[in-house]
Amino acid sequence: QVQLAESGGGLVQPGGSLRLSCEASGRTFSNDHMAWFRRTSGDEREFVAGIRWMGGHTYYSDSVKGRFTISRDKAKNTGYLQMSSLKPEDTAVYYCAVNPRAILSTLRTPGAYDYWGQGTRVTVSS
Repeated sequence: QVQLAESGGGLVQPGGSLRLSCEASGRTFSNDHMAWFRRTSGDEREFVAGIRWMGGHTYYSDSVKGRFTISRDKAKNTGYLQMSSLKPEDTAVYYCAVNPRAILSTLRTPGAYDYWGQGTRVTVSS
């Protein structure tokens, strides 16, 4: 049973930084995509960033490119999302997710991901 546990959310002022972590257990990742999504309201989850676990290729939404950095530590089976220059519109619940079938065409599709964390809230406000 794969379990993903996010941490690192909180309250931060505009322009500040946070680092989210996603610790995984129950599976050794290989040909997987790990991604971060966020939900601001309602049920829709927006793609934020993704990484191919083996090769480390990274992908970003236009809204966070240049401000956020996704990475992973294979030895720790943990993914990270470093968020800088945060804006109030980044306020959301952030989720990490894993898709064992790393198909690029489905990278940004929430329904393609089999495993999800419980989410961590990020609030950007002065």
